[in-house]
Amino acid sequence: MALIVLSLSFWYSPGWLKLCGGLALFLFGMQCLEEGLKTLAGGQLEQLLKRSTATPFKSLLFGIGGTMILQSTTLMSLLTIAFISTGLIQLAGGISIILGVNLGTSVGIWLLAAAGQNFSLSPFALPLLVFGILAGFKGPKSKAGGRIILGIAFIFLGIDQIKEGFSAIGGAVDLTEQVSSDLLGQLTFLAIGIVLTAILQSSHATLMLILAALSGGQIELWQGIAIAIGANIGSSITTAFVGWLGNNRSGQRLALVHVLFNVLAGSITFILLTPLTWLSQWLMALMGAGDNTLLQLALFQTLFNTLGVLLFWPWQLKLEQLLCRFLPDRIEPAVLIKDTHAGPRSAVEQRSLPESHARYLNESALASVDTASRAAVQELQHLGRLSLEVICHALYQPIEQLSSETIDEGRLNALPNEYESLDIKGLYKRHIKVVYAELLGFMSRVDTPMDKAQQQFWVTSQMAALQLVDAVKDAKALQKNLGRYLKDENSPSHKHYLALRRHLLWVLRQAYEVSRLELPDDVWGNRLDLLVLETTKFENKFRHKIFSEVRAGILSNLQVSSLMHDLRYSSRIRQSFENILRLGLTDDNELLREVSRMGSHEGSLFQRL
Repeated sequence: MALIVLSLSFWYSPGWLKLCGGLALFLFGMQCLEEGLKTLAGGQLEQLLKRSTATPFKSLLFGIGGTMILQSTTLMSLLTIAFISTGLIQLAGGISIILGVNLGTSVGIWLLAAAGQNFSLSPFALPLLVFGILAGFKGPKSKAGGRIILGIAFIFLGIDQIKEGFSAIGGAVDLTEQVSSDLLGQLTFLAIGIVLTAILQSSHATLMLILAALSGGQIELWQGIAIAIGANIGSSITTAFVGWLGNNRSGQRLALVHVLFNVLAGSITFILLTPLTWLSQWLMALMGAGDNTLLQLALFQTLFNTLGVLLFWPWQLKLEQLLCRFLPDRIEPAVLIKDTHAGPRSAVEQRSLPESHARYLNESALASVDTASRAAVQELQHLGRLSLEVICHALYQPIEQLSSETIDEGRLNALPNEYESLDIKGLYKRHIKVVYAELLGFMSRVDTPMDKAQQQFWVTSQMAALQLVDAVKDAKALQKNLGRYLKDENSPSHKHYLALRRHLLWVLRQAYEVSRLELPDDVWGNRLDLLVLETTKFENKFRHKIFSEVRAGILSNLQVSSLMHDLRYSSRIRQSFENILRLGLTDDNELLREVSRMGSHEGSLFQRL
């Protein structure tokens, strides 16, 4: 219905069609510019961000420079939220970057104001379109450069179309006399700015509309200034929405900072609207542009953001402390899987059981390859914890057996029915399979061009996730016979399954310990070699014993067949964790090494069990 109404409005008003078409070209040009710059920069922007947050002033400069290059406060804000959510920067650096992002917006409006003078940009756009298309026929870097050139060309065409649209509309849209300059009128235009920016998802596009309307005489300076204040407030809506939905405390804090900055700075500026407007006119008159409302608006926007930065700058540390107190870090649960009742359940009860979902995967993390990679590493750690808990349940052992200093022999030798025995098939479906599917879906949505190292990281991450899933599947297959023969103390297989459970618990404890240690690569590799050596000794001894008992008539052929199959499952579980821990031992990619080590000591795969 909305499209039909919009189509009819185009037929009714050619000027309105030019205005909307120009706005579409402008937004498309901004999108091309952003995509081209991100592709051309590759991982350099992310690496620069990590190096540029050592001090608040460096972070401020990075926010200004990044916004000047990308010409998008929304993109820079979302990038910053993504980096702080994935742990690449701290909250203090993120606050300074957000302040710099708002100052960088002022540079953009000066460029738009200069471009909005009474001359056409179309003659410059046409050759740029040709060069941009020609550049796209070569390699990826050339294609990215061509995308940037095309973006600039479409922005130029959009600006001209917007100006022509306002000129064609003429007197049909003239707000200079229709709305008074009292408080209600000012609030009306403030609301227009908020709504426009929330719809267009670009404060730059809103500012371009303001400048075109000012140039065409459809609005007065005070009206344009009120809309510009609203545009600044509206620009934080997307950031707040994405940051809050990300469910990451650091991202939520930074999103709140962005909202607080724009709302408080906008409120103070709105209160001082009249004197600041007069100051802008007076300063531009001193520079010989007293009759240029476009440059006066650009100056006002600069004063607005500068005032906000001066207001927030001395309180950054205090603001960080207050945000951490208001939005404290969530306490990591000691146990992720909350199923505590064993025994059969009805279909209705099965559907009502809780499920695990991805914790660290959100749309903001897809802003760049590095942020997506960090989020994937965190989610692999989450999947690893879930997998480890499920395998423990498959062994009919409590999670504490992994992290305790010594093994509880009483629990290790206990019969399964003395403790809660959970259905591993159900646990796999509700926890492992769900998170694994969400992780694969996230990986499939990363469509930014990658270099070879980044491509290798994603292949490795997929291998690591698959290894964890395979380990759980093997434990699921092992549990059937394990539970059956552990409960039957009279069976000759009973002692062998006790030995198999003891060995597998030892393997998991070794993996738990090794993954937490900060060791040189050679020592790390030696520990894993020792794990393989001891496992080989156990398996050889295990085979020798069961075949000896077969020859002695103690074990039946069916029993030895079950034992051999389950020994194979145990070996595959060990192999899966060994493969994960060996990843990246010979690779210089830091993220790949982080996958192989399952994160740092504070955030490793087996942390806080």
